[in-house]
Amino acid sequence: MHIHNYEKIWLVLAMLLIVAFISTVAYGATAMGVDMISDDEDTIDPGALDEDPRFADPRVEQVGEDEYEAYVVAQQYVFEPDPIEVPEGSTVTFYVTSRDVIHGFEIVGTNANAMVVPGEVSTFTVEFSEAGEYGVLCNEYCGDGHHVMEGSVTVVPEEEYDGGDE
Repeated sequence: MHIHNYEKIWLVLAMLLIVAFISTVAYGATAMGVDMISDDEDTIDPGALDEDPRFADPRVEQVGEDEYEAYVVAQQYVFEPDPIEVPEGSTVTFYVTSRDVIHGFEIVGTNANAMVVPGEVSTFTVEFSEAGEYGVLCNEYCGDGHHVMEGSVTVVPEEEYDGGDE
């Protein structure tokens, strides 16, 4: 069987593209430090978040030197607390849940991106080495007001941090 030279070129290019795609996915999944969201948490009742000691008062609290925990509740069409304020150079573990429907929680400029499902707690950790304001977006369609569902993480210089009293 005779294969035309142009067909050979296209076959080689297609194989190279497939190898490049697989390599890119493998690199992104292993070398970029991307972690999957932990599923170690027990389920919770989304209708009783006001009774859960973690989420009754959404907040940021210090748990160690330069280590913080942020308890965040997503609901149509806000994140609580907003803004989330942490000091520069801190490591923040986020515990995020939803009160009503599926939401997304993406911190722009970081690798933090989680689906927030009612009844589940998404847990992930982010290191904030530079002061600045990072946008928080809902990237899962959650209803008519989805386009206005946003918040922020404000990273302030350590000497300006007021202890997270929102």
